[in-house]
Amino acid sequence: MSAPENFNGMQYPKAGEAYTGLYFYAPGDYREYIQAELTQTLREGQKYQLQFYVSLAEGSDFAIKDFGVALSYKKLNIDTKKELSKGRLFRTKGNRFQVLEINHSNFHEDKSIWLKVAIEFVAKGFEKYIILGNLRSNEGTRKVQTKRRETKKGAYYYIDMVSLTAKDKENTSNSTIETDTLYVFKNVHFDFNQFRINDEAQKELTSVLKRLKTDTELYIEIHGHTDDFGKPGYNRTLSEQRAKTIADYLRENGIQDKRISWYGHGSSKPIASNSSILGRSKNRRVAFKIFIP
Repeated sequence: MSAPENFNGMQYPKAGEAYTGLYFYAPGDYREYIQAELTQTLREGQKYQLQFYVSLAEGSDFAIKDFGVALSYKKLNIDTKKELSKGRLFRTKGNRFQVLEINHSNFHEDKSIWLKVAIEFVAKGFEKYIILGNLRSNEGTRKVQTKRRETKKGAYYYIDMVSLTAKDKENTSNSTIETDTLYVFKNVHFDFNQFRINDEAQKELTSVLKRLKTDTELYIEIHGHTDDFGKPGYNRTLSEQRAKTIADYLRENGIQDKRISWYGHGSSKPIASNSSILGRSKNRRVAFKIFIP
């Protein structure tokens, strides 16, 4: 969509310079959808969070409550302008689907602000593509009219900052750190091109330190990551420096060298899309796992 002005009104992007838009409700069950290929196939049994921001276009006559999500094994190509119902999707030969719906108690009818929409789900292990849109017919769509006029153009929403990320366990306290489990540090996120830790990160590292000192049989692996800005070789070196920063902190506070190993993966293992500022910040991270060798 043109931003900030377009055929349905005016809205500044939530981030970046552009956004997309589509009809979630329109006369005659007319529908539009967005489809995208995921950066990698989802892992079976892994919990993921999908989130994006929506804003109702000024030209809309209606607002809705429900946003549909379809995750598929193959790219969907159906010659229709009607709704993609669950029945229609599951009758598609040679494909597999997981269908979700994000339901809200209130209608998304504010035309001036961006609203975050989010859902958590467990992957079945075949999901390679994602489709966003309204999977209900007009009759089944929960809607409210926002303008009293006869044109009834429908409900058109702008969408920005779509991200689909794995939900890794976060380290919250000494008692919750389990062995053989990969955790992402909650507060250890790095600014662009940096590998220094801040005060909030040091507080979180204290609980890991206590766990290692409480049980001297435990060892720790530390994994550093970057976003995809920069050359692969440089990103790998930067990710190693990030992991080493954590390793040095543990050594300086009494953990033996032999109990610590650290690795840098560069940008090879993203947990979010690198196409947004939010996604890149999530990818600049450090994870760890404690174990008994």
